Amino acid sequence: MTATAEGRPAKEMGSPRKRSEDARLITGRTKWTDNMAPAGTLYVAFLRSPHAHARIAGVDVAQARSRPGVVAAFSGADFADEQGALPCAWVVTEDMKHPDHPPMAVDEVRYVGEPVACVVARDRYAAFDALEEIDVDYEPLPAVVDMEAAVADGADLVHEDLGTNTSYTWVFENGDLDAAMRDAPVVLERRYVQQRLIPTAMEPRSVLCVPEGDEFTLYSATQIPHILRLMLATVTGIGEHRIRVVAPDVGGGFGSKLQVYGEEVLALLLARRLGRPVKWTESRSEGNMTVHHGRDQIQRLTLAAERDGRIRGLKVELLADMGAYLMLVTPGIPLLGAFMFNGIYKMDAYSFTCSGVFTTKTPTDAYRGAGRPEATFAIERLMDELAAELGMDPIEVRRRNWIAHEEFPYDTIAGLTYDSGNYEAATDKALELFEYDKLRAEQADRRERHDPVQLGIGVSTFTEMCGLAPSRVLGSLSYGAGGWEHASVRVLPSGKVEVVTGSSAHGQGHETAWAQITADRLGVPFEDVKVLHGDTAVSHKGMDTYGSRSLAVGGMALYSACDKVVDKARKVAAHLLEASEQDLEFENGRFGVRGVRQEGRTLQEVALAAFAAHDLPDGIEPSLDSDATFDPDNFSFPHGTHLCAAEVDTETGMVRIRKYVAVDDVGKVVNPLIVEGQVHGGLAQGIAQALYEEAVYDADGNLTTTTMADYLIPSAADLPSFTTDRTETPATSNPMGVKGVGEAGTIASTPAVVNAVVDALRPFGVDDVPMPCTPERVWRALRSESTPDTAEPGAGGGLGSAGGAQ
Repeated sequence: MTATAEGRPAKEMGSPRKRSEDARLITGRTKWTDNMAPAGTLYVAFLRSPHAHARIAGVDVAQARSRPGVVAAFSGADFADEQGALPCAWVVTEDMKHPDHPPMAVDEVRYVGEPVACVVARDRYAAFDALEEIDVDYEPLPAVVDMEAAVADGADLVHEDLGTNTSYTWVFENGDLDAAMRDAPVVLERRYVQQRLIPTAMEPRSVLCVPEGDEFTLYSATQIPHILRLMLATVTGIGEHRIRVVAPDVGGGFGSKLQVYGEEVLALLLARRLGRPVKWTESRSEGNMTVHHGRDQIQRLTLAAERDGRIRGLKVELLADMGAYLMLVTPGIPLLGAFMFNGIYKMDAYSFTCSGVFTTKTPTDAYRGAGRPEATFAIERLMDELAAELGMDPIEVRRRNWIAHEEFPYDTIAGLTYDSGNYEAATDKALELFEYDKLRAEQADRRERHDPVQLGIGVSTFTEMCGLAPSRVLGSLSYGAGGWEHASVRVLPSGKVEVVTGSSAHGQGHETAWAQITADRLGVPFEDVKVLHGDTAVSHKGMDTYGSRSLAVGGMALYSACDKVVDKARKVAAHLLEASEQDLEFENGRFGVRGVRQEGRTLQEVALAAFAAHDLPDGIEPSLDSDATFDPDNFSFPHGTHLCAAEVDTETGMVRIRKYVAVDDVGKVVNPLIVEGQVHGGLAQGIAQALYEEAVYDADGNLTTTTMADYLIPSAADLPSFTTDRTETPATSNPMGVKGVGEAGTIASTPAVVNAVVDALRPFGVDDVPMPCTPERVWRALRSESTPDTAEPGAGGGLGSAGGAQ
């Protein structure tokens, strides 16, 4: 038991407690969806299109049905009348083009990997082998792969009936941009490409549907059991009250499991049709083709500034690849970045225009950070470009533009109100830990000596909007749901506590952090708290987990529910102590009369008295159980300064991160170990985008990075040791003062690393290297046609790869 010397429970908030769920997660002694196999389970395999774009002239599954072990085989046409269309919950403009998206293709396929038929068998191997017997007659159509070509006149169309490849154009403007740009002493124009990424969770997607009469229990490796339940009911017509969705232990998501996938819908329909449990688990290569992808933007940016470095205005023009269809929140993802391109900086005018573009590629949707990493990358790259143009230190040009700590709360040019922050403190601490001046001196020395291994220093001073929640704000953006969260606290007769949360963990440590919050609010031992989640029959309502909202929204619902428990208990305790409620104080789990030395009553004693109900005040029900729903008034805005020192070998193009410092401000911290883990994981993903990962399609729309041999994910050996620290400015949008941390590392690290690479190469005339900054791309950038192979710093040069700054 965790206790003080006096025997009272110790404070948990801020304690680096190891995660209690790790005992089962790390050892694998737990329930993953693919571990489950109820009696009579059948296994599904999907035949997927080898074409990026084709009409389906016919599908013959007869031979597959005759294979040993096969129970059934179906084409998309067999489910055309009942499978409906996969949902898109974010209609961003009134005229948005939103084509129907059948879970299994019927007439036409529009990306490689789209399912066209399925086999159901007694084991997964028999199902997979029988796919070879399905005959599909395809009539190939032109692939549409390049976004810029897709929106050009005369382009081939992904959806012919729409008459265009543009799904929508969304515009935000504030201030007089023309005036800001007019006669500006400095105008920078750049083009950056956010490459397409493939979320690669530790656990592949898996779904199992068990029919029970006219009711169904669907187990899925999902981030969103509550949303999935509602959408399954909407798509299939089955009553929501007859569907139970369970997200058991889920091995990571990063946004890829924030989705309603066709395989989930089809598992439900197959289970209903066959009356047997039906299961599907993706292979890794199958997942690379079909799990929704992330990022994939072309950014055209114009920045106007004074000669002293002060920003006058910013113009952003985006093309955002939707892929072949709009999935759950596809169109809204790039628009989340619309409010972040200004970053932490003040300016006079801002314009943002985004066009969502259809291509014959796997649909895109949320990936860790969801729109904010793309925006942060753009503004932080531009700040380094501005510093280079003016001959200023990158830190200094940021200091001249950022919001000072005494200016909070601050209404930004993008229409948000940043409630708190201290960019100066975070930056000063990062510079000290990084030994910035020492590294700059070493950089100058290497340049002077023409060292073949140059040193680059990258800066990223960032903020983000997270705690995705304010329902009124989401409504103003035409989002199809609210952003509230729900929690219940059940005090058992023995005084033990069950917490039920609507936020569904998939690796974040909710069971530990939520127990810590509860232990402190109720004054009970940490070990006496059990956290339940991820099952719609247990947690009957919630908005689930994404957007770094779990603590700032879900944790606050729990905080409020705990306070309601104390309020209920206070009435019972006052009756037991024969005192007025106003005279009672509650401290360390015990009620006592203020100013009177007496034993008082513990919460456990009050719980037992409420359960017995022998002596309760009139009108008081025999229960302390309470629930609460929290919907904040504003987002939360974590921020920080990340600094990267990278060594770049100018002869081979190899990049090695020598030192990385991250100082983040995430408000009040519940568990510093969990915060450290989230930061480290985020850094790994952001660095991976900068240096390693890219989903590549050929001209015919074939994904060429379908395996981990082709799609490069860094291991621990490829990453540096990180130096991390924190500053603390509490959020004002919630009583706990907490902010999100799940995406911060990913958002901040990518521009820090790329800025470091470019900084190392800038004396050669290089002002951009397209991501990922592979050795080949670095080498080509140094050896573009205008740069001789013998180039030394200052010898001139330019870009050597498409997609860089222009």
